[in-house]
Amino acid sequence: AQGLEEINQVQRAMALSKGETAAAELSLKFNQLQTRKKHLRFARSPIHDWGLYAMERISRGEMVIEYVGEVIRAQVADKREKAYERQGIGSSYLFRIDEDLVVDATKKGNLGRLINHSCDPNCTAKIITINGEKKIVIYAKQDIELGDEITYDYHFPIEQDKIPCLCGSAKCRGYLN
Repeated sequence: AQGLEEINQVQRAMALSKGETAAAELSLKFNQLQTRKKHLRFARSPIHDWGLYAMERISRGEMVIEYVGEVIRAQVADKREKAYERQGIGSSYLFRIDEDLVVDATKKGNLGRLINHSCDPNCTAKIITINGEKKIVIYAKQDIELGDEITYDYHFPIEQDKIPCLCGSAKCRGYLN
């Protein structure tokens, strides 16, 4: 029986030999993320409540996890954000894909929603398109060691009401927005 890595190499070679573009390579990598998930766990975080931690070494450039939730229109997200604030939930699980779409992981989501902000993060969030569907994928910006907390920069828009940053990084900007 062929190992998973050998099968992935054959699939990659077949896709590229057929003249397919970088989109095919991206699609193959995304499929690998779905079939061979990174070993992650949630635990208390010094940054904020709960955080997500690497339970294996993750190399720079690797996909770490997909940020999943309910895909909704921006207008619906605005209404939900206000409702969540009234309920004391906050809006930290709303992730904007583009001008029209937002992923709401508040009630339907995965461990990706527990990733905390850092002004000096070890990951970055990218919007990728797989088979015409936009996905939010968290990538390692650097090598991540076993036990490291997974973080990315939320890049919140600048607003009058400032949200204090608790990342504790030497590069901390003081605010999330």
